[in-house]
Amino acid sequence: MKISPLEVKRQEFKKVLRGYDPVEVDTFLEMISNELEELLGLNKQMKDKVIELETQLADYKHMEKTLQQTLLQAQETSGKSIENSRKEADLIIKEAELKASQIVEKARTDFSRTKEEIANLKARKESIISRLKVLLHSELDLLRALEIDEEDLSKHDSSKGTGKEHLEIEEILKKL
Repeated sequence: MKISPLEVKRQEFKKVLRGYDPVEVDTFLEMISNELEELLGLNKQMKDKVIELETQLADYKHMEKTLQQTLLQAQETSGKSIENSRKEADLIIKEAELKASQIVEKARTDFSRTKEEIANLKARKESIISRLKVLLHSELDLLRALEIDEEDLSKHDSSKGTGKEHLEIEEILKKL
């Protein structure tokens, strides 16, 4: 049963002979009433303070939970970022290796093509030299034939060639 300070003040006792002194009882009741009133006020203040502190504690717990979640998210994000960076680096390396491989393959192809072109050019050179030799030999033979005819004519004529022209053509053929 809860007793309020007002009930303590209004409490009346029956009067009996040889009982307690009414003034002393009233004073004591007044004092108890005041003390009870103070205690109830203090109790109310304490309850309010407890409610306030519990509210703050709940807020702090909420903030702690939020901070923990934020920290976890930051760690996950950091981990994902690192993993993504590694994957991207691997991809860049693979692309670079592929490009390097393509460049090497193109260089090999170009080298092979160039070797073939050089071989073709050498073959053409040899062919041209051979044809020139044949042409020059045939021209030389023609000149010799003409010289023989000319010698026959020159026997009748006093001017003779030096034969130097024939030697120059022979030297050109040897150089080829």
